[in-house]
Amino acid sequence: MKYKVNEIFYSLQGEGWWTGTPMVFVRLSGCNLKCPWCDTDHRNGVEMSADEILSKVREASQGLCRRVCITGGEPLLQLDRALVKTLRDAGLKLHLETNGTLPLPCPLDWVTLSPKGRTAIFMDDVHEVKVVYEGGDPDLSRWEDESLLFLQPCDTGDPERNREILSQAVEYVKRHPKWRLSLQTHKLIDIR
Repeated sequence: MKYKVNEIFYSLQGEGWWTGTPMVFVRLSGCNLKCPWCDTDHRNGVEMSADEILSKVREASQGLCRRVCITGGEPLLQLDRALVKTLRDAGLKLHLETNGTLPLPCPLDWVTLSPKGRTAIFMDDVHEVKVVYEGGDPDLSRWEDESLLFLQPCDTGDPERNREILSQAVEYVKRHPKWRLSLQTHKLIDIR
């Protein structure tokens, strides 16, 4: 099988629990949602086999890193047991960031659920929930049973609006102390 890959690169995780941790990112193309802030150009991508992806993952970090974050768009449109097996058989730890609208093909080492709007969620065994916060006072009570909850201010591209959203996010977290603020540190320190 071939997978449409937008990019593969080595960097630091910029969001959530693993912030600051070296990882290889495999960004798959395509998504079933159309979020206005998405940073992936889903029209671009290269068809690659699981073995080709593994080769590029090894090349990206020169074999230094054993953690791989599979992201997108929505990676579960393509991620399957065959790709997971290829990467796991190479001794890699697999992280996933998903909008949760599709079921997992098999268990992974770390799952970040990043729900969007009021979409139906088809998974409940996740390690962290990271909500992109657009302002206001949303009802996030459905996630309160999860142990790791992150509120990430939305990057709108408008610095003034971003400051307003950040300020509101700080106040939301102060009122709801089960949540933690998650900043996109990769953008703050100007890395991928």
